[in-house]
Amino acid sequence: MERPAYLLEFEKPLRELEKQLEALHQQSLENNIDMSTELAAIEAKIETTKREIYSNLTPWQRVQVARHPKRPYALDYVGALCTDFQELHGDRQFNDDRALIGGTAFFEGRAVMIIAQQKGRDTKENIIRNFGMPQPEGYRKALRLMKLAEKFSLPVITFIDTPGAYPGVESEARHVSEAIAVNLREMTLLRVPSIAVIVGEGGSGGALGIGVTDRVLIFENAYYSVISPEGCAAILWKDRIHAPKAAAALKLNAGSLQELGVVDEVIPEPLGGAHNDPAQATAALKYALQKHLNDLVGLETEKLLDLRYERYRALGEYRETAAK
Repeated sequence: MERPAYLLEFEKPLRELEKQLEALHQQSLENNIDMSTELAAIEAKIETTKREIYSNLTPWQRVQVARHPKRPYALDYVGALCTDFQELHGDRQFNDDRALIGGTAFFEGRAVMIIAQQKGRDTKENIIRNFGMPQPEGYRKALRLMKLAEKFSLPVITFIDTPGAYPGVESEARHVSEAIAVNLREMTLLRVPSIAVIVGEGGSGGALGIGVTDRVLIFENAYYSVISPEGCAAILWKDRIHAPKAAAALKLNAGSLQELGVVDEVIPEPLGGAHNDPAQATAALKYALQKHLNDLVGLETEKLLDLRYERYRALGEYRETAAK
């Protein structure tokens, strides 16, 4: 597979080795010299360096991977996992928000309702998708589709990938905070199973607006946070340059989120991130979705609601110990 052209800062040592390998291979061809030993040595060094880099990523580096422009987006996963996806448009009040899409589909033969935040691949598409930042009508559309799913007893699967809800004047004028708050309330009462998957960025209330579900899954290099690292750094240290420090303090890495009970499962990614092998990432997501969906669909509705209530009541628990 051709490696992505987009280069993250911490990947530069790896790219330098790959350039050396390519130059050595070219030299071998041009001069008809057997350099298999030298090539094998560099390939081994590349593999070792790759594992060293990607096995020890800091929270800030994982945020960078989560934002990688070649990373699979929600519709990529929907297209690979589902059949007969039928997009449904509009909130029946104002407009159709293209940053948040939804509709019915079949997952492993089971009818489901898909709700997803979608980014664009280039400038033109990003403008159409508003850079993955939904406005109030997006959250109201999501709620309309959730209620439709409830009416027809369809499990709801949401895909979270947003830096946050759109903070513009128009969005505030149409009450984006109220739209998100209503979704939080209504999702706790939804009488069908629900699963959220954080595939990239999970920023603030913009992510939470479709994230109050029975199970929350997160990809290994995705993040889920009350605020972006840059925003946190600007508030606490008055300078966005401290974003790496903020990322560490916020415990953005998926493993910490699982330990804290914020997410239920971390989905493993291929070495280097989901963009390096989308098929492998999709297969891991498929396995996780099947497992959790099978657990949830067999529950009685009242039991489902009780477990959801207990899950969210447990968040934020802490223990006090007497000072020694």
